[in-house]
Amino acid sequence: MFNHKDAPDGTFFNFHKEPPLVAYEFFKLGMWIFLATEVLFFGGLFAAYFIMKFKWPEIFSLGSAQLSIPLGATNTVILLASSFTMALGVDAAQRKDKGRLVTMLALTFLGACGFLVIKYIEWSGKISHGILPGSDVFFSVYYMTTGLHLIHVLIGMYYIGLMFFRALQGRYTDEGSSHAGVEVGGLYWHLVDIIWIFLFPLLYLLGAH
Repeated sequence: MFNHKDAPDGTFFNFHKEPPLVAYEFFKLGMWIFLATEVLFFGGLFAAYFIMKFKWPEIFSLGSAQLSIPLGATNTVILLASSFTMALGVDAAQRKDKGRLVTMLALTFLGACGFLVIKYIEWSGKISHGILPGSDVFFSVYYMTTGLHLIHVLIGMYYIGLMFFRALQGRYTDEGSSHAGVEVGGLYWHLVDIIWIFLFPLLYLLGAH
């Protein structure tokens, strides 16, 4: 089996030669920079939303009225709950509590699965009625923004699953181990939640008014 400790110095698998605290701060700084680019990206999409809503208010009003507020609200609650369990997971990793960390990561992953199920119900209902991307400007925006968010959810689920199996091995809680990976994963998942918190009122609530 490959052991990253046997990798040549300076490679990814052997990490860096900086002191652990310095490497940890660089690790988090890199994630914050990445998150900033994501905020700028979605900020551009939100700006496009308002421009098009101003130009075609009737289309946005009719389109938004066809969305299910209960389904959207349920997904909002699910993501907020998963953000809370992720925060508890980060706390568990910092306290070297393996059992609680594994439990919180599992709950966060299940919350993401619940989000996917509801999004499938919502999308399949629209598609079965012939409401597709390109049907009108509102649903073009709807499918694009929620689709991009869904991709971020899937990426987050992959990383949460990876953290779960690593946590089972004690990767973040054994003596001398680092919990930086859990903290960075938590930051990413909180971003996923925050994006949806903006999407929900824009598409499901404000679009109809």
